Order: sequence, then structure tokens, then C-alpha cells
Amino acid sequence: MENFWDLKIKEIKGSFKEDKNYEEWKKTILEPWNKKTGYKDKSRTNSSSMPVKELYTRGDLPDNIDSILGNPGEYPFTRGVYPNMYRGRNWTMRMFSGFGTPDDTNKRLKYLIENGETGLSIAFDMPTLYGFDCDNKRAEGEVGKCGVNVSSLHDMERIFDGIDLSKVSTSMTINAPAAILTAMYFVLAEEKGIPLEKIAGTVQADILKEYIAQKEWMYPPEAHLRLIRDMLTYSTEHVPKWNYISVSGYHIREAGSSAVQELAFTLADGFYYIEMGMNAGLNVDDFAPRMSFFFNSSINFFEEIAKFRAARRIWATVLKEKYHAKNPRSMELKFHTQTSGYTLTWQQPLNNIVRTTIEAMAAVLGGTQSLHTNSYDEAWALPTDNAVKVALRTQQIIAEETGIADVIDPLGGSYYLERLTCEMEIEAYKYFSEIEKMGGILDAVKSGYIQKEIADTSYKKQLKIENEDDIIVGVNRYVDKDEKPINTLKITDIAENGQINSLKNIKSKRDESKVAESLEKLKNAMEDESVNLMPYIMDCVRNYCTLEEISNIGRDIFGEWKEPKIY
Repeated sequence: MENFWDLKIKEIKGSFKEDKNYEEWKKTILEPWNKKTGYKDKSRTNSSSMPVKELYTRGDLPDNIDSILGNPGEYPFTRGVYPNMYRGRNWTMRMFSGFGTPDDTNKRLKYLIENGETGLSIAFDMPTLYGFDCDNKRAEGEVGKCGVNVSSLHDMERIFDGIDLSKVSTSMTINAPAAILTAMYFVLAEEKGIPLEKIAGTVQADILKEYIAQKEWMYPPEAHLRLIRDMLTYSTEHVPKWNYISVSGYHIREAGSSAVQELAFTLADGFYYIEMGMNAGLNVDDFAPRMSFFFNSSINFFEEIAKFRAARRIWATVLKEKYHAKNPRSMELKFHTQTSGYTLTWQQPLNNIVRTTIEAMAAVLGGTQSLHTNSYDEAWALPTDNAVKVALRTQQIIAEETGIADVIDPLGGSYYLERLTCEMEIEAYKYFSEIEKMGGILDAVKSGYIQKEIADTSYKKQLKIENEDDIIVGVNRYVDKDEKPINTLKITDIAENGQINSLKNIKSKRDESKVAESLEKLKNAMEDESVNLMPYIMDCVRNYCTLEEISNIGRDIFGEWKEPKIY
């Protein structure tokens, strides 16, 4: 019996007809020309190994093109989730920030706000991402190196010192300990006298992609998914402007996936979270509007634009037809985009400015709601102030000087783009069907299927680069023999020592009896599956329990997890 996904594939494929005019042109015009000029054409594919023809025509459009396109702001949202898109308001320029101590990051955030940034985005260091305090032996040498260090509520207070949380939207890229960092942000708002219903932002919290790609987890999948469920239900009831999860394809792409794999695996994760909320007793329209997504924008220009448009159409279609959402807002796929990290090269780093510009334009033409542009020096280290400013100015030039934002979905109707969008839909539905046959995305992850698909793609990509089938300017062609290092941002041990001393100071001042009491209550709550853990975590945070102390309660109860072997 055909499943939902197979029926959608059949539906899309059935909308295409043979283009006799194209075949006639190819036979009577193109082939004689190639023969006359001696040109020997070779087949070409994009990053998803999809064949790319030399010409696309009206015949490449599906018969139902008008209905699957729709208009901006209406189902199926192919052309954008808002009726006026950037004519009404530009995308949020949300530069990824965070390094060293909380005080260092506070200065960088204020610098970006002064230079026109319209949304804050916080990166955390490796100890924080794994739920360890700065004084843990496993944190040695890593404190503040790839993001800001947070070991307690005091660090969060320092990050946002002098910043009005009611006037900014904050995104936090944190997953395994997402519930703890979210609790810190909520408690910080309370300290500042800001009602929770007035704070806005997003926490990534997408633990499935951690097992798939980024490999930063604390507990087995089921335990983390419970925490996401608790954030989902708590935020739905108490923090209506907070996006409790940002389903992330970015790291899936950085791990080596193709554009189609990023599209398929990200949306499959999103569908799982939808089912999780419904299984928790929530109506899909009560929580789906607060889900957001996070995509990568890579260098294959049209493929990326098609990916974004296909994502919107798939999400709207599945939410309506499979999960029976009624509210159009539930069907609107809203997403943040970051330009590609894996396309940045340490060779000839100024070339990265061009790459980032192309990728940013693809994101905007694809209809993103917010955008981070990578800095040209990030293949070397965390970005300097000057590099960050160039990256931000890249967005501002696109918004203010190019005219791209003047027209809603300016590439809509392009023969090539529309056909590519449909082809990406088909390939994504094929993955959804395969995942369902395996028992769902969680089983597909636990078996290693998703991870192996990405690893195989990454390996094939690397072979193409080494064989010069794929050209990387400055790497395997147009190489400079005398490459010189550039000036980079350096995080010294001063940051680590400062954080350790700060943590000691906080521990010396807190009420240890309240710490023990709140941790014991959290332990008891974790042992009862029916209890929402967010109030208990927030109570621990108020009493200045540390990140690691809270995380360790879960480690004791839930245990650890090792990923499967895929080869």
C-alpha cells in the first residue's frame, strides 16, 4: 500500500508532460551547432547529484504551476510567508556572536547593535554546549574559544548587561543543555522586571540534528526529546513570543550533506517534533506557529533558492494534509539562514567575501526571515571586529543598494527554478518515505542510516574536489604558492582563568541549602515522566546552581548514549 509520501511523489510527477518543442530545438538547433563548433557537452549535476539540463523551457513547468505557486502570504507559501515580504520590512540581520568571557561578548553585542544589527544571536563554547562548567577538566583549553562561556545565571546576567530584553530578539545556538540556557534567559527577564510574554527569541534545541551531524549531546535521545517536549508545552503556555525550537539543517549541511539531504532530514525532524507535541496533548495549531527553522545557504545559487522554496511548500502541504492544521500560521515555514561555513577557505580568505555575498543573495531571493553572514576570516578563527563589520555591511548593501528587496519573489516563474523546486520536492519525499518504512526519524537516526547517507555524500564530494571535477578557487585551481597568514582574533587563557575565578566567587556567595534543595526537587521531577521539568530547572537557575550541576542530575538518571557504527 502506498504511503502519504509516495502518493505525493506520484502527484508531482504526474503534473509534467514531455516538452516536444525543447526536444525539437535540441535536435535541429543545438546538436548541429555543437557539431559545427566541435563542442562536446558533458553532463552536469548540482550538489544533490541531480542532472542539470542546458536549457529549461515552458515545458519544464508543471501543469498546476499556478496552484503550487500561489501568491505571497497564502498557501502553499512557495513565494513567501508574508504578503509584502521585504517591501514591508527587511529580513532580520542577526550576526552570530559570542566568544571569550560574557563581558567580551557583551561588548561585541553592543558593537553590532551600534552598527545596525537588528537581532542578537549567541554562540556558546564547547564546555557550555556539552553541559560542563568552566572549571571541569574536560573544559581545559576550550573556555571561550568557539563561543561565549556560560556556567551559571551570573554569566547570562553579564552577557546582557545594559541590553533591554523587551526590545531585542535573541537567538541562542544551544542544543543539549537548551532547557537550562532557556531557563537562564527566562529568569534573567524576570530579574529585569520583564514579563515572560514580552520577551522574544529562539533557542535552537534541535537534538535530533545533534545525533545526525553535530555530535553534542548529554543523554540518550529519549531523555533530550522529553526536555524539548517540556520546553514546547511551557513556552506555549507562558512565553508566547518564544520559539522553543529552531529545527536546524545548517549543521546537517556542514557535516557534508547535499542540499536535498539537508532539506529532507531537517523537515523530517520537524515533522517528528510536530507529532511529539500532538502526542503531548496539544492541538497542532496551538504550538506549530512557534516552530522555526535554520538553514544553510551554500554556493550553488539556484539550488539553494529552490531548496528554500521547496521547504516552504512541503511544510505547508504536510501540515495541512497530513497533520490537519487549520491555522495558516501553522503552515508558514519561517526560517533563519546562515551562509555556508564549509565553503569558506583558509586559502585566499578574501575570496570568502564573494562567496558569502552570493550565498546571502540566495538566502534573500529564497525568502529568509533572518540572516547571518559569515566573516571572511572564519576558516582561520573566530572573526575580528573588522571582518564582522564587512559581513554585516554585505547584508546592508544587498538590502539598500541592489533592488533585490524591491520585488517579492523576483525569480518566481523561472523555468529552471520552478522545475528544480519540484525536483527537490520529489527527492525529499523519497527520503520521507524511506524514513517512514524504517519506523520513523528516531529509528533512522539510532540505526545510523541518516549519518551514513551524509557520510557517503561528503566522501563523494571530497573525491570530486581532489579529482578537480569540482573547482574551488584558490584551493585546487588559481592557487597562490606563497600563502601568508592573516591577522586573527585570539582568545587567551585570561578568559578561562577569569571565568573560573568568577564561578568560584558565585559559589562562595550562594545559599548552598537552596542549591541542594532545588537540585533534589529537580531529581525527583526527572524521575516522573509526566512532570514538566522547566519550572524545576528555572528554580535551580534562580539559586545559581551551575550548568554542570543541573546537567549532572540528568546524567545520573538518564545515563549516556553512544552512536551506532555506520561502517
